[in-house]
Amino acid sequence: MTDSVPEAGTPTEAATAQAGPASDPAAPAPLEISRVRTGNAEVDTLLERLGDADHLAADGHVEVYEDVHRGLRDALTALDARPGLPAPTRPPAATA
Repeated sequence: MTDSVPEAGTPTEAATAQAGPASDPAAPAPLEISRVRTGNAEVDTLLERLGDADHLAADGHVEVYEDVHRGLRDALTALDARPGLPAPTRPPAATA
């Protein structure tokens, strides 16, 4: 057991434990943005994936954002590929 006094400006163990990770401005912090369900299960799953960025440092956000962007782009592309009404055609040119 020692009777040493911590140096000025040096946090004690109790102060450090009390402050916790929330006091670290560089620590990841959730944005707590609510997400509204779209009704499309694939899109809703991708939007929920954005919540993964809440627990990552800023340099890890890019991977999540690119993954979600890729998934949303694929979902939109799939909408274009679905069969629907046939494309309009031009009537044959009249010959005179």
